[in-house]
Amino acid sequence: MLDIKNLFISFKTPEGIVKAVNDVSFSIKKNESLAIVGESGSGKTQLAFSILGLLDKNADVSGNINYENNNLLSLNEYELNKIRSKKISIIFQDPMTSLNPYMKIKKQLNEILINHDGLTNDQATKESLRILDAVKIKDPKKTINSYPHELSGGMRQRVMIGMSILCKPEIIIADEPTTSLDVTVQSQIMDLFNDIKNEFNSSIILITHNMGIVQNTCSKIMVMYGGKIMEFGNTYKIFKKPLHPYTRGLLETVPKIDENYETLKTIKGNPINMINPPTGCVFRTRCPNPTHKCKYGDTSNFLEEKEPDHWVDQCCVNCN
Repeated sequence: MLDIKNLFISFKTPEGIVKAVNDVSFSIKKNESLAIVGESGSGKTQLAFSILGLLDKNADVSGNINYENNNLLSLNEYELNKIRSKKISIIFQDPMTSLNPYMKIKKQLNEILINHDGLTNDQATKESLRILDAVKIKDPKKTINSYPHELSGGMRQRVMIGMSILCKPEIIIADEPTTSLDVTVQSQIMDLFNDIKNEFNSSIILITHNMGIVQNTCSKIMVMYGGKIMEFGNTYKIFKKPLHPYTRGLLETVPKIDENYETLKTIKGNPINMINPPTGCVFRTRCPNPTHKCKYGDTSNFLEEKEPDHWVDQCCVNCN
């Protein structure tokens, strides 16, 4: 359904060129769910923005993002607007800043249906109420006539999810959809994504830094660091036997309820400077067991299949 090949994204800044995404390739099939996991600055959000042409003007993009036999990177704004929301939709990280504070929820939902599906205002209102009910908002009639600031964080996020499925898109991109929500609401939101995938037959790309929320939601995981893919594969296999030290580090930082901690586990060091990344493996400055090949090995983003449906960055093949 979506096939990304050799994607490079960089940004020209006064300090230098930021290499946000460096030679990333992956694909997602119909009704499949993929989690893109990594720390802040790993390139996850810029990768998502590139799919819908939402990158800043100082971005330089190359590669292929193929959807319905079209390279989305070659489309103009008019052509992209036909795909946005209708075919591929996105849920932004902060619903409070994504929703217009001066407009009631009704107007914000209705304008999508009016512009993309040609509905009248009355028809759009009826469909908007149905969608709010589908995302499990208890009182859709009250919510639709509210302003964003009158809703809780969880309610605003449900509105954003409802907005993303109004036109029944084939692909939904969710950028950190559980940020700043408490654990109970996080669980409800992730259950909602499972329901949406099953009911609307949509593919879901979930962007997150939290490994704890993806295990029961996504069938595949792509772990990113420094703009590159470190590990990719079946969720069950990666949770059972992570091959890359960065993946293991992310999993170890998730607290377990059956263990006692004097201090929470962390990954040592700091994220790399994307203007001047280290030579060789981008993770070597934080790796617990770096080797000579980590520093002087091939820097291309090549994944080697260690077993069916489980790939790891070539630099770490010899480390495992």
